[in-house]
Amino acid sequence: MDPVPPAHSLRRAPIQQRSADRLARILDACAELLDETGYDNLSTRAVAVRAGVPIGSVYRFFGNKRAMAIALAHRNLDRYVDGIADRLADLPATHWRPVVDAVLDEYLAMKRSVPGFALVDFGVPAPPAEGPESDPNHEVAARLTELLSAHLALTPDATLERAVLVAVEATDALIQLAFRADPAGDPGIVAETRAMMHAYLARVLD
Repeated sequence: MDPVPPAHSLRRAPIQQRSADRLARILDACAELLDETGYDNLSTRAVAVRAGVPIGSVYRFFGNKRAMAIALAHRNLDRYVDGIADRLADLPATHWRPVVDAVLDEYLAMKRSVPGFALVDFGVPAPPAEGPESDPNHEVAARLTELLSAHLALTPDATLERAVLVAVEATDALIQLAFRADPAGDPGIVAETRAMMHAYLARVLD
C-alpha cells in the first residue's frame, strides 16, 4: 500500500484499508489528469470521475485541488525516499559519489515515468501558501540529509544540511532545464548536473 500523506495535508486521515485504497485512487487520478489537462484545468470533479468515486469522497479528504496536489507531492516524496533507500541497499558506504548518483538517478527515473510528476514533483505549481508546504526543497533536503547521514555514517550538522539544500536547489533548476530541452532529459545537461553535484558536494563529503 502507498504511504498515506501526512495528516496536515488531509481533511481526514483514512483509518480503514478501504478508505486508504480510495485515497490512493484519488491521488492516482489526480496525477493522470495533471499530465492530460495541466494544473490550471484540474478539477476535483474530474478527479472523482476518473477515480470512480463520489465527489463527496474527494471532499472528505481535500478541501480543494491545491490540497489534493500537496498530498500528491507528499506521496511523491515518500516514494522518492523509498526508491533511494532501495538503491542504497546495494551500494557500499565507503564511497559517496555513487550514493549521490543514486539520488539523482532516482529523481530522473521518477521524472520520466511517474504520472503527474512533471507538474507536481514535491511541490505544487500554484503560488505558495503560508506553511510547511510552501518550500518543498527544504523538506527534500532534510530527508536527503537524513538518508546520506545514515548510509555514510555522517553527522547531520548545519554544514551538511546547508550543502545538501544548495545542491537540491541547483539540481532542481538544472533538471528543469534538461527536461525543457528534451522531454526525456537532455543527456548533456544531465551529465553537467551530475558533475556539478560531485564537485560541489566534495567540499563536505571528501
